[in-house]
Amino acid sequence: MTSLALLRGPGLRGPMGRRLPRFALARVAFAVGFALIALRLVALGFTPGDAYHLTHRQKLSTAIERPDIVDRKGRILATDIVAASLYADPSRIVGVDDTVEQLASVLSGLDTRALRQRLKGGGRFVWVQRQLSPRQQARIHELGLPGIGFITEPGRVYPAGATAAHVLGFVDVDNKGLAGIEKHIDGSPWILKAGAESPRDMAPIELSIDLSAQHALRAELADAMRRYQAKAASAVVLDVHTGEVLAMSSLPDFDPNNRAQAQEKDRFDRMNAGVFELGSVFKVLTTAAALDLGVVSLEDGYDATSPIRVASFTIDDFHGKRRWLSVPEVFIYSSNIGSAKMALDVGGTRYKAFLRRLGMLDRVKTELGDSALPIVPRRWQRVSTMTIGFGHGISVTPLHLAKATATLVNGGYAITPTFLRRTREESRVRAERVLKARTSDQIRHLMRLNVTRGTARRADAEGFRVGGKTGTAEKVVNGRYSRTALLTSVLGVFPADAPQYLILVVLDEPQRVAETGGQATAGVNAAPTTRRIVERIGPMLGVMPKFEHRPAPRGHVTASY
Repeated sequence: MTSLALLRGPGLRGPMGRRLPRFALARVAFAVGFALIALRLVALGFTPGDAYHLTHRQKLSTAIERPDIVDRKGRILATDIVAASLYADPSRIVGVDDTVEQLASVLSGLDTRALRQRLKGGGRFVWVQRQLSPRQQARIHELGLPGIGFITEPGRVYPAGATAAHVLGFVDVDNKGLAGIEKHIDGSPWILKAGAESPRDMAPIELSIDLSAQHALRAELADAMRRYQAKAASAVVLDVHTGEVLAMSSLPDFDPNNRAQAQEKDRFDRMNAGVFELGSVFKVLTTAAALDLGVVSLEDGYDATSPIRVASFTIDDFHGKRRWLSVPEVFIYSSNIGSAKMALDVGGTRYKAFLRRLGMLDRVKTELGDSALPIVPRRWQRVSTMTIGFGHGISVTPLHLAKATATLVNGGYAITPTFLRRTREESRVRAERVLKARTSDQIRHLMRLNVTRGTARRADAEGFRVGGKTGTAEKVVNGRYSRTALLTSVLGVFPADAPQYLILVVLDEPQRVAETGGQATAGVNAAPTTRRIVERIGPMLGVMPKFEHRPAPRGHVTASY
C-alpha cells in the first residue's frame, strides 16, 4: 500500500485499539522519507568522488600493473607509481568552452578542438589526459571545475632516464610494453607462473645489465661523439662465457619517460636493429675460419706486394707493406690483399658454412626481439668471398659480430646473448663447441698482438691486457662507397690471455679533427674510445689492472706463439 493510500484510508489502530488520525500518519511518512534522504546524503558525503565513476573505475582504466625491473645488483631500472589521470563527465560540465580553456592553461599541447567535440557529444565519461604530473593534478584541482575528476592508475617511471633506454624499451599509455625488455615481459609466460595476484607482488625482473658499467659506457660514447664529431655511436659489453650483456648503448637514444622521443628518426638501436658493412673487424672471422679448417697455420703467409684486380674491382691495402706478409702480419697490419687470398683458400662454400655456424647469417634472438636480418649476396661468387673476407659485401648488426667473436675467444663454445641473469653453469648446459680450442687460443694471441704491435695500439688500456681488431669501412652513399663517410669500429677482449669480457665500439661518420691529426680511421677514434671504456668499467666488473714490464718489440712479427 502506498503512502497516498494510507492517507486516504481509515487509518491504523494504536496500541489501545484507537484509530490514529490521518495527520499523524502523514507526519510518520514524511519523517521516514526525510530520514532515508538524509542517510543517502551522509553516505554520499563519505564517498570520495562520483559514485558512477567509482563503480566503473576499474572498467574505465585499462592500465595494467607491471613488475619492477632491476639491474644485476638489484638497482631499480623501471618501476610503477600511482599516477592521476584526468577525465570529464560531459553531463555535469557547466560551460564546455570555458572548461576547455582552463584545462588548456594547465595542460600544454592539449587538443582543445577535439576535446570540445567530445565533451559536446554527451555521454558520461571522456578521457582528457592520462598520467598527469602531481603539479598538473594540483593546479587542475584548484580550478574546481564541475564535471572534472581524477582516476588513479599505475604509471611507469625510469629512474635512470635514458641510461639504458634501448635495453629497457618503453610502455604505452596503458602501461603495456611496446619495446625492449618491457615488451618481453608482457609476452613471457614465466611472468605468470609465480602465482601472485598482481605483478607488483612478484619478485623483480633481474637483468644482466650492470647500471654502473652502463652509465660509464654511455658517457664515454657521448664523449666520443663530441670529440670526433660523429653522427652516432654504439657499443656493447658481453660476458664471453655466459653471453650476458653487461652494458649496451646506442646514441642518439631517448628517455623512456618521454616515449615520444623513441619515434624520432635517428634514435633507433644500432646494435640490434642496424645492419652495416663493418669492415676489417670481419678479418677475425676470416682468420679463424682459415686456421680452424687447417687451410693455413701461423707460420704461413701471403704475397701482398700488388693489389688484386677482379673484374671492375681493385682490392688494395690502406697502408700497404708491399711485401710478403705472415698470417699474423696479415692480421695486425689489416691487409685486405692477404685476407682476400685467405678467404679464397677457405673457399666460398666452406666460408659461408663457417659464418652460418657462428650465427652470422641468421637473426640474433634475444629478449629484445629478433635482430635485423643480415644482408648477404644473392649469388655468392668468387669476388663475394674475397670482399667478405675483409668485411665488405656483407652487412650485419654489431650484435652479430659480438656474438660470433665471443665464441672465437671463449674456447670455441657458441653462446647466445642475453639481457637476463645467467650463470656459467646454465650456459654450459646449452653450449655447443663449434670451434677447436687451439683456434680459440690462436685468435686470442693474434688479437693481443694487434693491440701491442698493430692497428689497435691506442686501445691498450694499461694493466688490462686488451686484445682487439680495428675496422674502418666506407659507407655506401648514393650507390657508391664514400671516402669521407666512414664507419669505424674496434672489437676488443680483456684480459686477452683469459678473456672474460668482449667489447665492440662503433662510431658512425667520425670526422678528421685536430685531436686525431686529421685522420678518421678506427685506430685514432674507436680505439682510444675502447681504451677509456675498459679503464672505467674493468674494475666495476671485477677486472683489476695488473701492471707488468713489457720489452719493446723489434723486427717483423713471426709465428712465435
